[in-house]
Formats: sequence, C-alpha cells, structure tokens
Amino acid sequence: MEITITLIATVKVKEGKMEEAKKVLKEIVAEMKENEPGLIEYIPHTVKGKKEKNTIIFYEKYKDGDALKAHTKNLGKSMAPLMPLLEPGMDVKTCFQIL
Repeated sequence: MEITITLIATVKVKEGKMEEAKKVLKEIVAEMKENEPGLIEYIPHTVKGKKEKNTIIFYEKYKDGDALKAHTKNLGKSMAPLMPLLEPGMDVKTCFQIL
C-alpha cells in the first residue's frame, strides 16, 4: 500500500461569516489543487447542528511527507484570506488508513 498522509482539521468560523468563508474557500481550494501536485484531496465540509453551526472540517490527503511539508510551507499565504473569518485555534488530527 502506498504511504499517504491524511489529516482532519477543524476550525470555527466567526458568527455571521460562514457564507463569506465558503466563498473564500472555493477560491483557495482551487488554487491549492492547482499549485500543490502532492495534494490528493482537500475537501472542506460544514457540519449540521446548532452546536456545530459555525464549524468547518477539512479532509486532507497528501501523497507523502514532502507533499504535506509543501502544503504547510504555503499554508499561511494560501489561507490568509480565510483567517480573518475564523475564531482563533485549529484542531488537527493525523489519521492512519487501515485499508
């Protein structure tokens, strides 16, 4: 099995900023996919429910460690338009594929 790296990242969007955040993400993700050849998947999701209404979860999959390093190196620049719309903090989990 090819070694890939999967991350699940969770962020909170500021109250009233979700629609703007979704619009910004559509642009950001398209650029990431175009400029990061080792990026296999980068899919933002909203979460249903009152408790989680301002939550975005990212499913991210990278070809290898070098691809993740390249993404991390560019993250500050690529996510700059989104950052003012987010609450401080991010939860990131590294996942290990079973099958």
